[in-house]
Amino acid sequence: MKEKKWIIRNDYDKDVVERLAAELNVDKVIATLLVERGITTFDSARDFFRPKLEHLHDPFLMKDMDRAISRINQAIKDNERILVYGDYDVDGTTAVSLVYTYLKSFHSNIDYYIPDRDTEGYGISFQGIEYALNSNVSLIIALDCGIKALEQINYAKSKNIDFIVGDHHLPGDELPEAYAILDPKRQDCEYPYKELSGCGIGFKLIEAHLENKMGVKLSDPDTNNPYKTKTKERIKRELLTYLDLVAVSIASDIVPIMGENRVLAYYGLKVINKCPRAGLEAILYYSNIMPRGMNPENKESANDLYFCKELNITDLVFLVGPRINAAGRIRSALNSVKLLISRDIDEAKGIAYEIDTYNKERKDLDTLATEEAKNILDNSEVHANKKSIVLYKESWHKGVIGIVASRLVETYYKPTIIFTKSNDLITGSARSIKDFDIHSAIEHCSDLLEHFGGHKYAAGVSLKPENFDLFVKRFEEVVNNTINEEQMVPEIEIDTPLSFSETITPKFLRILKQFSPFGPENMTPVFVSKHLVDTGYARVVGSKHLKFCVTQLETKSDFYPSIGFQLGEHHEKVRLGESFSICYNIEENYWNGKTEIQLNVKDLKFE
Repeated sequence: MKEKKWIIRNDYDKDVVERLAAELNVDKVIATLLVERGITTFDSARDFFRPKLEHLHDPFLMKDMDRAISRINQAIKDNERILVYGDYDVDGTTAVSLVYTYLKSFHSNIDYYIPDRDTEGYGISFQGIEYALNSNVSLIIALDCGIKALEQINYAKSKNIDFIVGDHHLPGDELPEAYAILDPKRQDCEYPYKELSGCGIGFKLIEAHLENKMGVKLSDPDTNNPYKTKTKERIKRELLTYLDLVAVSIASDIVPIMGENRVLAYYGLKVINKCPRAGLEAILYYSNIMPRGMNPENKESANDLYFCKELNITDLVFLVGPRINAAGRIRSALNSVKLLISRDIDEAKGIAYEIDTYNKERKDLDTLATEEAKNILDNSEVHANKKSIVLYKESWHKGVIGIVASRLVETYYKPTIIFTKSNDLITGSARSIKDFDIHSAIEHCSDLLEHFGGHKYAAGVSLKPENFDLFVKRFEEVVNNTINEEQMVPEIEIDTPLSFSETITPKFLRILKQFSPFGPENMTPVFVSKHLVDTGYARVVGSKHLKFCVTQLETKSDFYPSIGFQLGEHHEKVRLGESFSICYNIEENYWNGKTEIQLNVKDLKFE
C-alpha cells in the first residue's frame, strides 16, 4: 500500500460556520460539516436533517415525462403488451423490478427482459428487440440504458415498437428516435436534479403516473382541501413501498447522496429496516442479518445465529448489491429480477440461496484473478515503471474483471484496465484514481477499439486481439503524458480536526448520526486527532488489522476502542507507547447485543 497524503479541508467560509453554529445552536464542528456539504442556512439544514417526500421535485419537470405517461396510458387502454427492459447490474435490475411490479399491479399484459452479459453485452440489444417482436410487444420501457442505442431504437421503430428511454447516463451528440427520453442529463432537460440513479428515473416515472392517475401532485402546495391532503398521503404510502429498491440502486451505483437522492435513500432505508420486500429479506437471511426494526416474531432469522442491526448504505453496498450483481456476473440477471419481484418469502429464499451460491463463486473467481494479477505486477520490473496497469488473461471471468481492477487500484493506485477473452474480442473493465479521466484516456485510443463507454472513473472497452499490444502501448503513453506525480499519491480528505474531550459529547454524536445516509457528496465525516497513545491493549486481529484503544495525551480522560483495517504493521510501535495521529470515522459498533462508540481508523502516522 502506498503512503497516503492527508488533506485537511479548508474550502469553506469560517464566518458562515460561526453564523450557522449560532443559528442552529450546535458545535462549530457540526456547522463546519454542514457548510462543507453546501448547507449554509437554517432552512437548508432543516431540510437536510428532516427529509420529506414533499421535497421531491415534480416529475413532470423532466423533459418528455408527459409524453411517456401519455404513451403508457394509451398502452394500458389498448391492452398493448409492454416490455420493461434493463441492464444486468444492480441499478438495472432494481429499476426493472420497480417499474414492472408497479405496472403489473394493474396491467397484466407485461413482461421484462435483461440482456445476457456475455452474448448481448451492455444496453439495448438487437436480440432483445427480436424477443419483443416475437412476444408481440409494442412498447418497450428501457431503464438504466438506451440513451446511446440509436441503431437499435431505429430498428425497433421500423418494426412499430415504441421506446420510452429512462436513462441517467450522459447522452451522445445525437439522441435516439424514441417516443420519449427521460434523462436529466440531456441538454434540453430542465429537471432540477441531475444525479438520479437508473432506478431513480424509474421511480420518477411511476411517481408521475401515480400523480396523473390520482389527479394530485406531491409538489402541490398545502391546502385545506381534505381530498387533496388524503390523496397525497395515499400517493406517499404507495411510493414508499418501492423505495427499498431505489435505496439499493443508489448505494450500489455510487451516485451522490445529496438533494433528491438523499430523500429517496433516507426513506428507502426506513422501509428496508422495518419491512423489506421478500427478495431483500431473503438476501439478508443468507447474509446472516436481520434488520433491527423488523418484528422478529415468526421470523426464522430471529434465532441466535443471526445478527440484528440497523442497516445503512454501507450494508447495501457490501451485503445486498454484490449478491444481486452476482446473478448477472455468473449466470443470468433474470434471477435477480425474479427475486426482487417475488412476494412469497419461501420462493424468495429459494432464489436467494441460488444467488448466494453464485456470489460465493464470484468471490472465489475474483480472489483468484486478483492474486494472479498481483503476482504478475509484483514480479515485473516493466510494470513497476509504468504509470498505468493493463493486464490480460483469457481465463479471467468477464463478470469479475471490474472488481479485480478496483482491487488493483486500491493496492497500486494507478489507472487500471483488466482484460479477458469474450467471444472473438478482448474485453476490458477500467477503473481510475482521483482526478484522472480514464474515459478520456481510452478515447485517445478509440481507433484501435470496437466499443467503449463509461465515465471519468470507470469504463468498459473491447477490441480485436491483434490490436491489444498497440493499445497497451498507446494507453500507457497517454497516461504518462497526462498524469502527474501528485495524482498518483492516494489522498485522505479530512473534514476537520477533533479534540476528544472538547467535542465528542452525547449531543455531538446524536447530531452526527443524523448526517446519514452517507455516500458521495455526503461521505462519512473523516476527522483527525493528534498526540494519541494506546491504552495498552493493542493487538493484531485477522492477521492484518489493528485493534487498539486510544486516548489523547493532553487529557487521558477519554478513550475510545479503535479498529484499523490493514494497519496491523503498526502494532509493535503502537503497543510500545509511541505517540501518533490518526484520521478516522466515528461509528457505532454492535457486538453481543451491546452498542459502543468505535473509531474506524483510516490511517495512522507516528509523531
